[in-house]
Amino acid sequence: MFESFDATLLARIQFAFTVSFHIIFPAFSIGLASYLAVLEALWLWKKDQVYMDLFNFWKTIFAVAFGMGVVSGIVMSYQFGTNWSVFSDKAGPVIGPLMGYEVLTAFFLEAGFLGVMLFGLHRVGPKLHFLATFMVAFGTLISATWILAVNSWMQTPAGFGMNEAGQFIPLDWWKVIFNPSFPYRLVHMVLAAYLTTAFVVGAVGAWHLLENTAPRRSRTMFSMAMWMATIVAPIQILAGDAHGLNTLEHQPAKIMAMEGHYQSHPDGAPLILFGLPNSAEKRVDYAIEIPKLSSLILKHDLNAPLTGLDTIPDNLHPPVGTIFWSFRVMVAIGFAMLGIGLWSLWCRYKGTLDSSDWLHRAAVLMGPAGFVAVLAGWITTEVGRQPYTVYGQLLTANSISPIAAPAVAASLIAFIIVYFLVFGAGTFYILRLMKRLPRDPMPDLDEGPIRTSGIMPGPAAGAHAGHTHGSAHHGH
Repeated sequence: MFESFDATLLARIQFAFTVSFHIIFPAFSIGLASYLAVLEALWLWKKDQVYMDLFNFWKTIFAVAFGMGVVSGIVMSYQFGTNWSVFSDKAGPVIGPLMGYEVLTAFFLEAGFLGVMLFGLHRVGPKLHFLATFMVAFGTLISATWILAVNSWMQTPAGFGMNEAGQFIPLDWWKVIFNPSFPYRLVHMVLAAYLTTAFVVGAVGAWHLLENTAPRRSRTMFSMAMWMATIVAPIQILAGDAHGLNTLEHQPAKIMAMEGHYQSHPDGAPLILFGLPNSAEKRVDYAIEIPKLSSLILKHDLNAPLTGLDTIPDNLHPPVGTIFWSFRVMVAIGFAMLGIGLWSLWCRYKGTLDSSDWLHRAAVLMGPAGFVAVLAGWITTEVGRQPYTVYGQLLTANSISPIAAPAVAASLIAFIIVYFLVFGAGTFYILRLMKRLPRDPMPDLDEGPIRTSGIMPGPAAGAHAGHTHGSAHHGH
């Protein structure tokens, strides 16, 4: 039944499916590892037990998310051999060592200290335990660095040559790693991970504030999350703008597709807010646009000319409709995050951060927004690179393994079933853990036994332990 399907398209769908499942877990664990390090640092500094309570609460969630990220990443890497063997052969001399460095540095660092972080507080002491937590957080950032170096080289290849077999070979590792888009992509992704985690933490804190299950712990995590949203969201918007300018320089076709510019604009290009891209007619139907604003954003000049897709052969156009909408989803969520951050800042100023139910409801609704934004951003980046796997150097159609469409379709169906079962169950378990925030300790329980007025207090705990035990034994 899959004979009529295109093997290349099915292989792309399979990789897109697995990477979409995979990316949400590292995006969460990168930010959560840093959050755990901050919580433990505050506990060591302020000696306030609430920070350690939150640390113990979130470390379990981190362990589950980290495990699912590792498993989904391992599965994804096998596709380089099964579906993309030609790409692996040609680009392997460059990307193989980089991915190997990620395992040798980041993964070993994370795995080596993860057990100490999860179970070692009372065995190694607070200071060494904090070192372990810090090293896990540092390892997640190193992992992101190597993976994004690989991806950025595929987007903006540099520092390479070609050998007689048609393989990419590294000539300058510094240029390979620190390729033109790498710094922008790394900053943008790490900030996205921090925002993703902040809104998950904020949603959990807001939900428990609405439920009034653990007021002090909920207030603390919600306040910390809103500070992160307030500070990082505007920085992310600026980082995204800088990344866009870098993309315009090195991947202009991607920007043309994101903006919906089928035609060139010699006297200033409009910013198309919404519309329906029509690639057959080379226009955006029902476009709602602001004149010349795109030129102002991209060239900082209202009248600056911007070239369109009409300057590029049709067979080299990226899929405009997909990129056009994924980009807008990402930007819309970014500004929504900024809005929540500013709203929380206003409530903080008014002293209603902990009592504003509408803010708390909005924060709960925004809990998954970071994951959606990350997926939209990756769709924009990866689909926008088409029709290349190595931009401008290696076409996707020339990267596929000699494999039949039914074989790819069968493995794709198997992945869909297994992923939804396994990672669906894991996600459900994480949500259950988030719901079970331990209640704050009751001060009366800490101070002594509770008694109702008019009833004589019982003996202090342990005062007649021997007598009680003796009586019980005698009765037995």
